Amino acid sequence: MNAFADILEAIAHAPIEKRAITNHGVLNEAYAYAKPSSFSRGMRIDIGGVVILLISGTASIDENGVSVHIGDFSAQLRRTFDNITGLLEAEGCTWHDIVRTSCYLRDIKEQGLDPLPASTGIQAHLCRPELLIEIEAIAMFRTDKGSAGKE
Repeated sequence: MNAFADILEAIAHAPIEKRAITNHGVLNEAYAYAKPSSFSRGMRIDIGGVVILLISGTASIDENGVSVHIGDFSAQLRRTFDNITGLLEAEGCTWHDIVRTSCYLRDIKEQGLDPLPASTGIQAHLCRPELLIEIEAIAMFRTDKGSAGKE
């Protein structure tokens, strides 16, 4: 069987376990935000040896919930990447496991970004006026590495 067939088989016959993901070392827990904007940093879904991480919109926010690098797009982008990296590491994976991203930009024309494969760039009103970029991501990886690639 190929890897896609293995995933479909796992989904069809395995229980689905879900839980929130977070990493307080890089950013604060979003449940603490004022209502109604409280949200989970992400969701981990385990299905028969396959993990899917749904990472919520992540921005240049520090571990205390403070926006950082105001007015500096490159620095905000680096901090956003660091925050996502921390969430991935907390669940045992890396950027190599990312299969999809959506990038929300305050002003898409200002940034001059080129679109990447399996990615979407969207101009949007972000949750804080000082933020210039927010990224959400989906990662997938196997926890049963020994069965990967078996026919």
